[in-house]
Amino acid sequence: MIYGTLFVVSVYYLLPLYVMIMTSVKGMPEIRMGNIFSPPLEITFQPWVKAWAEACTGLNCEGLSRGFWNSVRITIPSVIVSIAIASVNGYALANWRFKGANIFFTILIFGAFVPYQVMLYPIVILLREAGLYGSLTGLVIVHTIFGMPILTLLFRNYFSSLPEELFKAARVDGAGFWGIYFKIMLPMSLPIFVVAMILQITGIWNDFLFGVVYTRPENYPMTVQLNNIVNSVQGVKEYNVNMAATVLTGLVPLIVYFVSGKLFVRGIAAGAVKG
Repeated sequence: MIYGTLFVVSVYYLLPLYVMIMTSVKGMPEIRMGNIFSPPLEITFQPWVKAWAEACTGLNCEGLSRGFWNSVRITIPSVIVSIAIASVNGYALANWRFKGANIFFTILIFGAFVPYQVMLYPIVILLREAGLYGSLTGLVIVHTIFGMPILTLLFRNYFSSLPEELFKAARVDGAGFWGIYFKIMLPMSLPIFVVAMILQITGIWNDFLFGVVYTRPENYPMTVQLNNIVNSVQGVKEYNVNMAATVLTGLVPLIVYFVSGKLFVRGIAAGAVKG
């Protein structure tokens, strides 16, 4: 019963991916025959080349390439900064209790449940006044801030699950805040760092709302470029190019999951021991 259910669910999620890949390597004459599930009679990678470098959105015919590099420039600093700050926050809340720590933690977690849509316009005003509206730097700041509450919760729970005797022994030996963090906590925290990395990479890379609201056309991330290509009303609708563009946009999160899937499961399980 369990394996049968898992098989059905797997087919449900893999079937669209299969259709996308099969369609992306077919020519338009073959696609017009109407059988979307059949493998290609003749494989062509021209749709992939066009999706990457030639597809047009308005007057811009650079494909997804510019959006890809914009997404890289957004994702890397957002992931590094948010994880670095959240890990220190979680470590301090778990091991270095200060006055008002519970109130601070409650307020921080409350921020994780505020709908993004409520915050759109106020953040536009803040970025505009700071001179960062439309820039990649402004979008990096937005992603870093919005990722902080849930990441802090993950790190706080993970550090709380580690043996308290390690922390006390280090304190007795004279280690300070940063010494314990870098020499003891950090080496033991690879699984939760992988979890945080996967959550941030997939969330930031797949984001459309913040990308389209807080950036200008020259700084659009890959997801916004994909939307513009797929919804373009100029010329013939090229389904193979659209499918190739969709697969290209989703490759980075897929690769990250495949490479670090086991550590992701370990980190989630460890972070759920204590609340």
